[in-house]
Amino acid sequence: MSPDQLGAQLSRGLSPLYVLHGDEPLLVIEAADTIRAAARSLGVLEREVLVVTTGFKWRELELTAGNLSLFGDRKLVDLRIPTGKPGREGGEVLQRYAKNLDPSGGTITLVTLPQLDWAAKKSAWVVALLEAGTEVECNAPPLAELPRWIAGRLARQGQRAPQDALQFIAEHVEGNLLAAHQEIQKLGLLHGEGELGLEQVQDAVLRVARYDTEKLRTALLDGDAARCARLLEGLKGEGAATPLVLWTMANEIRTLARLRNAVDGGAAPDAALKAERVFGPRQAQCRRALQRLRGATLRSALMHAARIDRMVKGLVQGDVWDEFLQLALRVSVR
Repeated sequence: MSPDQLGAQLSRGLSPLYVLHGDEPLLVIEAADTIRAAARSLGVLEREVLVVTTGFKWRELELTAGNLSLFGDRKLVDLRIPTGKPGREGGEVLQRYAKNLDPSGGTITLVTLPQLDWAAKKSAWVVALLEAGTEVECNAPPLAELPRWIAGRLARQGQRAPQDALQFIAEHVEGNLLAAHQEIQKLGLLHGEGELGLEQVQDAVLRVARYDTEKLRTALLDGDAARCARLLEGLKGEGAATPLVLWTMANEIRTLARLRNAVDGGAAPDAALKAERVFGPRQAQCRRALQRLRGATLRSALMHAARIDRMVKGLVQGDVWDEFLQLALRVSVR
C-alpha cells in the first residue's frame, strides 16, 4: 500500500508485521511515526529499537521478540536496516522470524528499509517479510502529481491554494519532498487557516532574510553563542515570525536529544545518525554537538522550548526574543 492508505488500514487494527521501504525519507519517517502512534493508542506501550550495523548480533532480534514485557504489556520491535543488506545470517534470521510471528498480537514488528531494487525484492528474506506482513512503499510521487500532494498537505493544516500557487511550490522544490514539507510548514506558521493567494505563497517561498533561520540552525549546532545572539537580533529586527524561529531551534534540539539518548543507550553514532536521517555536512555538526551536550542539558532545553511555545501562544508572559537567546546559550555550553 501507499502511505496515504496506511491510516485506513491501521483503523482496522494492527498487523503483526509492517515493512516500510522506499526512496523518500520523509514518507518513511512519517509512516513509521503513524504506526508507532497507532500502536501506542492501542496499548502497545513498550518499544525496543534495533539498528542493524556492522557487528549486529542477529540473535538480539529473536531474543527481543521472545522476551515478555516486564509488565505484561504488548511490545513494538522497531528494527531498522539502513543499508538494506542484512547479510546471510540476517537473511536467514528474518525468514525464520517471518514464519514465527506472534499470533496473539503481543509483539508488533516494524521493519524499516531503504529503497529496494528489483534484485533485493526477489531475495528470500524480503519475499518472506512481504508475504507475512503489511508492505508500505514510500516512494515520492511523480513530478506531475506533486501539486496534488502539496494540496493534500496544505489541507491537513486547514489551508487551500489555487493551482498556480501549488505549481509554483512544486517547481521551486524540484521534487524534493522534504523541501516541500518545510515550505508547507512555513505557510502554516506564517498564515492562518483558509485560502492562500499566489502572492502570499511566492512571498513565503522566495523570502530569504539576511539573517535566515538556516544560519541560526548552523550556529546552534556549532555552539556559537555570539553568532546565535547576532542572528536572533537580526531576525527580530526583520520581523521574523516567532513560531518559525521556535520551530527551527526546537526541531534541532529535539534531534540532538534523540541522538544523545540513542548513543547513551549503546548505539553507535553512525547508526544513530542514520536512524534519525541525519546526512551530509549536518552529520559532522551533530557529532560535534553531541561531544559537548549531555542528555540532562538537552532535556532541560526541550522543557525551555515548551515554555517559549506557551509564551508565543500568549499563555505565558515574557519576552520571547530574550527567551530565544537564553535557549541558544543553554545549548551552546562548552
